Amino acid sequence: MSRKDLANDVWRAADIMRRDDGTNGINEYIEQISWMFFLKVFEDLENRFEAEHALQGKKYDRIIPKKYSWSEWTKKNTKEIIGFIDNELFPALGSLSGTPERDIIAQIFSEVQRNKMKSASNLKDVVDIVNEIDFNNPDDSHILSQFYEDMLVKLGRESGIAGEFYTPRPIVRLMVKMIDPKIGSEKKEFVRILDPFCGSCGFLVESYKHIVENEKITAKNYLDLQRKMIHGYEKKSLPFLVGLMNCILHGLLTPNILRKNSLNDNILNFGVDDKFDYVLTNPPFGGTENKQIQQNFPIKVQATELLAMQQVMRRLKPGGQCGIVIPEGILFRIDAFARVKEELIKNYNVHTIISLPSGIFANVTSAGQGPKTNLMFFDKKGTTKNIWYYELSSPNGKSYTKANPITDKDLMECYEKWKNKIISLNSWIVNVEEIISKNYDMTAKNPNKEETHKHKSPEQLIESITEKEKHIQELLKELKDSLMLKK
Repeated sequence: MSRKDLANDVWRAADIMRRDDGTNGINEYIEQISWMFFLKVFEDLENRFEAEHALQGKKYDRIIPKKYSWSEWTKKNTKEIIGFIDNELFPALGSLSGTPERDIIAQIFSEVQRNKMKSASNLKDVVDIVNEIDFNNPDDSHILSQFYEDMLVKLGRESGIAGEFYTPRPIVRLMVKMIDPKIGSEKKEFVRILDPFCGSCGFLVESYKHIVENEKITAKNYLDLQRKMIHGYEKKSLPFLVGLMNCILHGLLTPNILRKNSLNDNILNFGVDDKFDYVLTNPPFGGTENKQIQQNFPIKVQATELLAMQQVMRRLKPGGQCGIVIPEGILFRIDAFARVKEELIKNYNVHTIISLPSGIFANVTSAGQGPKTNLMFFDKKGTTKNIWYYELSSPNGKSYTKANPITDKDLMECYEKWKNKIISLNSWIVNVEEIISKNYDMTAKNPNKEETHKHKSPEQLIESITEKEKHIQELLKELKDSLMLKK
């Protein structure tokens, strides 16, 4: 089956769900198709495991009992199937336990809670489409994993939710390649990777793929890789489901993905088990948290991006590495932001900042160009001495838009220059003393380019004004809260 054929089939399934009275809106289409994909994927995997055990003369203990496997319950007639799903399948799968695999399944079906489709004939039509996909066929599985992410972008963009949990994959792949996670020596304790705001698990999936493609995987460290190395936290139910599904489609069967708001964790009490060798993340921007959550942080602010920044700093083990997507405001804002940056520079080695142009997130944003962002890389291997900056621009001279998204090729030059910290027209090095003298302003201001006045489009002007107004409102609210505390 070609990618186009598979894509057409899955969109046809979405059209069937649109006409069903029970599935209302894009979020429910994603959730419905995700749990159905999951059960089909898992049965195909279990059939393969069973065949491998049989060749070795061993009995295979199925993770999902035969009665609840995809091919069994989907045979039921239209009169029985909806009632069986609602009254038997979901309760049974939601109460599985005893192994990491069963715990993952229970987690998924506790979150989904119920089948949304009301028409048995519509559900049967979707089942027929899913039945055409052979997840034991590497081509089908690869095509579907790629298409699944395309679907997340398209459906999420239409509903305005994609930016909450989807980072453009070329950006993710660059960050993973620069962090270069390794599985570690069998003589030592396995390493651990975390995304505390994992969404669709793009960073975790790409980290897993990077390790599998670049490391020698033994039987022992394969089990560690599957069960112990990969960790993620996600606050919302739909991204949580999508993230688990994305991991499984890419061969990561038992990731440690927890449904929770990681900002609820008190970072002042972090112990050894709360710290990781690698942290890769794109935290929430522009949100606010209440005073109760702010108590979990040494520098108490409402802005989610600054709370997230404080958390990832304390998530690193000695020698650990972090790659994080940050909004432009973190680099230039003062007051609480400057205090966090002071701690960052004094206690961590910030070695790289990559300035991304507007439009990078246009492809996953419902309207406009998306936020202006930077990629920051630091490690817990000493203090900051010098920071290598790189200013990314589109190679073809055009702005990044939905129609002109960023590609892996666009980032090749950045990666090659970064390896040797080359200074060029679009890359430079700043000494930490210069940053300190500017009250910890870490903005990427390219000294190698002549300043040219460039007129912004009306859309860019409106977006810039909106961002500035939002910033002003945040500052006013913080000032008001501060005055209230002093009374």
